[in-house]
Amino acid sequence: MILMKKKLFLIIYCLLWLSVTHAQGVDRSSSFINDSLDVYVNRALTKWRIPGAAVCVIKDNKIVVMKGYGVKELGLANKVDENTLFMIGSNTKAFTATALAMLQEEKKLSLDDNVTKYLPNFKLENKAAGEQAIIRDLLCHRLGFKTFQGDFTFYNTNLTRQQIIEKLGRMKATYPFRTKWGYTNSAFLTAGEIIPRVTGKSWEVYLKENIFAPLGMGNTLALTEDMPKSLNRTVPHTIVDERLTAIPYAQLDGLAPAGGICSSVNDMSKWVLALLNNGKVGARQVIPAAAIQATRQAQDIVGSVHHLNGETDYELYGLGWFIQDYSGHHLIMHDGGVNGYVSSVTLVPQDQLGIIILTNTDQNEFYEALRWEIMDAYFKMQYRNYSDAYLNQYKAHAADEQKVNKKLRDSVALNLPPALPVVNYTGKYYNDLYGNMVVTPGENNDLEMRFEHHTKMFVHLQPLGGNRFYATFSDPVYGKTVFNFTFQNGKITSVRVKVADFVEYDPYEFKKLN
Repeated sequence: MILMKKKLFLIIYCLLWLSVTHAQGVDRSSSFINDSLDVYVNRALTKWRIPGAAVCVIKDNKIVVMKGYGVKELGLANKVDENTLFMIGSNTKAFTATALAMLQEEKKLSLDDNVTKYLPNFKLENKAAGEQAIIRDLLCHRLGFKTFQGDFTFYNTNLTRQQIIEKLGRMKATYPFRTKWGYTNSAFLTAGEIIPRVTGKSWEVYLKENIFAPLGMGNTLALTEDMPKSLNRTVPHTIVDERLTAIPYAQLDGLAPAGGICSSVNDMSKWVLALLNNGKVGARQVIPAAAIQATRQAQDIVGSVHHLNGETDYELYGLGWFIQDYSGHHLIMHDGGVNGYVSSVTLVPQDQLGIIILTNTDQNEFYEALRWEIMDAYFKMQYRNYSDAYLNQYKAHAADEQKVNKKLRDSVALNLPPALPVVNYTGKYYNDLYGNMVVTPGENNDLEMRFEHHTKMFVHLQPLGGNRFYATFSDPVYGKTVFNFTFQNGKITSVRVKVADFVEYDPYEFKKLN
């Protein structure tokens, strides 16, 4: 009898412990979302200097929170709401991949079809690779290119989609075909251009009719050219000379299937709800469940990811989605970054959790920090204040950049003459991938550089002595750096052009034309 009483006591104790533990877990998530989220976000907007943001959390097929924070444009009182448009950048890729997977379910194509079946003129510099490339290769970044390779040529330029695909065919791959993952925006554009060959409708029309409209995403825009025409829209911002500044919208319609969509947190919630519900909206099957699963199948190894909680986990890539493990939870996720905007979309299917974060400055990692904060709350993990941790890293990096730029400005102030008379540097230059560029004289010994496909942008070059010039792009997204001219037998032969890593990592060599 005593033994029975002890057993009964232990059972009751365990049940009580489990109920308390469960309650604490619920309190952890609900207290952060319901009680702390507004304070957390508003404080972060101030610390990070973010004008506006929008956040949505979905749990168990219900919207737990959906809210706008801050303002659409710095200095104005127009507040962000749940229907305010942001550019979502590369979160567009999941829409493109899903659309092609839907067409596969309709038997209109196979993701394993050769690209040349639909785009006969498609080619790669590696002839055999171009002939063997399949649609799936385009959607999972395994053509052999380095991450962002070619993006200075393709990003925010006047090139048409067909011109970009043609230039893609002339890029020399960094790695052998299908041997290494390398994030390639122009490949996603190429995949998107298969849609009109199969359906007779452009990429943007197909998405509107088959995804946006059926999901009720009535405010979402497929093309960036439509963003300035919208009444309820944010304005992009970045940091210029340590000050937060509004900047022009990027024109990305040439790369639209890779990063052109503009949407609101309300519309994006409908997308995420459908994805977490196997493509259903109520009783309607809007997106085939098999199409959703096709995009989540791992295709490539990206590498390892180191979380601030000390974990090191794998990172894979599906079709338009990154795939990670985090404390035993399977994550489907992607970030998006274009001029003046960064965003994130995260799905945790086993937990029926979805997180959407949109911001209108490209100089923040808050979107990343908040994602982990919300997940930690739901996964019953300790609070870590990721925003401050990320902010400290960001400030340290920014301080290093400011020191470098100050040294370069101080060097400019010394008025060191260039190695040759300024007229020797002027003239036309050419890069095999990009095309033409021209250098003209400016005031004093300064130079100005203009590019064929970036018609609204120029570079101000100030001498640093010798053949080195301090380069400041008129579009701040492209950064500030040093350009080196090379010469032989007293004549300038080329110049090395480097843009910010946000656009492309590797430099371009422009050769001087006689």
